[in-house]
Amino acid sequence: MDKVGHVRQKIRTVTELGEIANDLKRNGETIVLAHGTFDLLHVGHVKHLQAARAEGTVLMVTITADEYVVKGPGRPVFSETLRSEMLASLEYVDYVGIERSATAKEAIRAIRPSVYVKGAEYEDATQDITGQIADERQAVESEGGRISFTNEETFSSTKLINRYFDIFDPPLQEYLGNLRARNLGKPLLEAVNTIADLRVLVVGDAIIDEYVYSSPIGKSPKETIIATLYQDSEEFAGGVLATGNHIANFCKHVEIVSVLGMHESYEDLIRASLKPNIRFTPLLRPGVPTTRKTRFVEPSYIRKMFEVYYMDDAPIPTELEDKLDSLIREKAPRADLTVVNDFGHGMITPRIRKALEESAKFLALNTQTNSGNAGYNLVTNYRRADYIAIDAPEARLAARNKFGDLGSEVMPAIRSAVNCEHLIVTHGGHGCYVSAKSDPVQHIPAFTKTVVDTVGAGDAFFAITSPLASVGIPMELVGVIGNAAGALKVGIVGHRKSIEKVPLLKYLGTLLK
Repeated sequence: MDKVGHVRQKIRTVTELGEIANDLKRNGETIVLAHGTFDLLHVGHVKHLQAARAEGTVLMVTITADEYVVKGPGRPVFSETLRSEMLASLEYVDYVGIERSATAKEAIRAIRPSVYVKGAEYEDATQDITGQIADERQAVESEGGRISFTNEETFSSTKLINRYFDIFDPPLQEYLGNLRARNLGKPLLEAVNTIADLRVLVVGDAIIDEYVYSSPIGKSPKETIIATLYQDSEEFAGGVLATGNHIANFCKHVEIVSVLGMHESYEDLIRASLKPNIRFTPLLRPGVPTTRKTRFVEPSYIRKMFEVYYMDDAPIPTELEDKLDSLIREKAPRADLTVVNDFGHGMITPRIRKALEESAKFLALNTQTNSGNAGYNLVTNYRRADYIAIDAPEARLAARNKFGDLGSEVMPAIRSAVNCEHLIVTHGGHGCYVSAKSDPVQHIPAFTKTVVDTVGAGDAFFAITSPLASVGIPMELVGVIGNAAGALKVGIVGHRKSIEKVPLLKYLGTLLK
């Protein structure tokens, strides 16, 4: 067998590795397992794996599959196929497998190694933001093995990639270098942990986002239309429901107050979609459906062709408005902050805006202009807020300024119309502009240009940054964390997943290594 064939022969499924390990152990071999991403094979990995091989007679290495690498957009740089081939080419690595789950626990259970080897940086479990090393130790020991930490000099694939690979545009590379020079990595990670105990009330429009996946098959011969072939569909809990789910991954106590249509309420879908630490308080509006936005999507590249709204966006009836007003005035004073997602679909009337302004201890506000409200739903409808996050087109509409500079003209105009301490304007691929009332506007570049789906990216930004702003985190750090959340969200189709704490922390750590 030639060398290439020998390398490929080493690469097996994790199930096959388990079977091979059982046979080898019966013959008296000592199985050692190492696991990691191994995105850029370097001298630190070589020394680590050499030390691991010395712990036994057979070394198996498993790598995290591409879909579970949580180092942010653009990672891994090298595919799972290339990473496995690189490792298999090392003569002291006997077998390589690709672990198709988020942690090494399944590989440990399948292989049942005598020794599980990790680098010295994992020895202090309290410094592991994922909490996985403790779980992996338990899995190894439950199978009769032990964990060992190599003491070789460590290097960082992420640091080498950040420094020597052109994965960031020059302005972003310069900005990240500035953050590193100011040693802001630790304060960023600590900021995310400061919001865990907050009590958050989330108020706004519930939306069902439906994706109908259809492939174009050509022009109809009898009509001036394009025919499409239905393939599949998904329904997501969107709007304020998605915002609540994002927040619930970072804050322990979350309550959502919203209005559902009594006709086609989707309440079962909604409750099944919400995180377990969310209390959901819906009011039912008779005679109308819960707002549903159906997007017809070309599935290969998630390109949206057109959409259909199912809703009644007239202001809610007075009887329902009375109940909602009472709920807000009862619940908002008990919450540390009130987060308002105002999509302009009839729930938040002038009277409800007043209740929010008067009752919230800290009012975080996002108003959205969309096809359904045609620019009527402006942030300037509010008199005051403690934090506002809107996108650039919404900011320009509110400021009535189509071409002026966002930082020097548009944002000051919004401040003059709404009494607001903290303001962020997001600008898609251009990043965001942040300011506190007494500070100059700062621009933060976007962290990714890899976009799968933009739906809900602004909501994710708003959801994660609102609690941070409420506890006084400096606005630049709030914007950096928000950009990271947005970068992760544009890699998710619809609302299949919400932004979770560990991937966000790992991404921030990756950016600043």
